[in-house]
Amino acid sequence: MSFTLEGPVLAGALVRLEPLEHRHAAELARAAEEDRASYAYTWVPRAHEVGAYIDAQHARAATGRLAPYAQVCVASGRAVGATSYWEPRCWRSEDRLDAVEVGFTWLAPSAQGTGVNAEAKLLLFRHAFEEWGVSRVDLKTDARNSRSRAAIESVGARFEGVLRNWSRSWAPGEDDRLRDSAVFSITAPEWPERRTRLEERVARFLAGS
Repeated sequence: MSFTLEGPVLAGALVRLEPLEHRHAAELARAAEEDRASYAYTWVPRAHEVGAYIDAQHARAATGRLAPYAQVCVASGRAVGATSYWEPRCWRSEDRLDAVEVGFTWLAPSAQGTGVNAEAKLLLFRHAFEEWGVSRVDLKTDARNSRSRAAIESVGARFEGVLRNWSRSWAPGEDDRLRDSAVFSITAPEWPERRTRLEERVARFLAGS
């Protein structure tokens, strides 16, 4: 595959997605330790692991299969989480991207429910569909993670089913186990309607801020 994922800065009114760098480490360490109750099924580093976490994401990025971002809250100017483009798929030609996953996503509890997630997904989806011309964007989460599944559905992704024993588990105490993954997607024909819904949702958050 010759297509290499490269994520440019994606700027919105609530969140700015910046390529993940070590300059984000201190803020991400604080964000990761706010309250870890919502991270039961999600890979979120402890404060002392953030440097190694960024190195690991950079190693994945070097393969061309990942473009990692820091999610920076516009109001505070602080990094409040991370997300990525992941698993590019070029089915029709080696230099044309047909599908990509949005994953490795987490947010500090203080940023959840503020519109940051909705606008981040709007920015990521819009770039994928309108700049790269993909036919599909997909998202996966642990099938047991009801919070994550609800958040994915809230940005307009359609549930497609559960892939059994699909990837490693990130749940505490399950290092040697595989998880069932719930799969969601948005396709190119659906994107205009989903974009309108996401823009309206972000506008409501902005009106209430």
